[in-house]
Amino acid sequence: MLVIQYIISAIICFPIILFFITYAIFHKRKKSVAKSFGYAADATTFILLFSVPLSISSLWGMKYNIIVFVIEIVIAIIFTYIDWRTKKEIEILPLLKKTWRLYFIILTIAYMAIWIIGLIQSIIEYIVN
Repeated sequence: MLVIQYIISAIICFPIILFFITYAIFHKRKKSVAKSFGYAADATTFILLFSVPLSISSLWGMKYNIIVFVIEIVIAIIFTYIDWRTKKEIEILPLLKKTWRLYFIILTIAYMAIWIIGLIQSIIEYIVN
């Protein structure tokens, strides 16, 4: 049980591990590069939903879980509105896929920015002390 806990903790702290594992599995199953990347992005997005607020909390002690989820809801509302205005009929699955992929892009950029800022902050603290 402890091993499973360590594996899950490592995946939450480093979602890129899950991305590469998922990509490799689907690529080996003879999926195209684009589909493999899409499946890996979908799986990683779920982990990033928890990883980004956890990273912020562990680095700076602030809890932004609610703000992250409110931003996600606002993005979904905006995409739904745009879809409704352009197509007049909302197709749920393509809409969810578009929002989920946008979440992946935003959360990946946020995750990388948080860790780069945290790394720079740690280096500065090390140099100063």
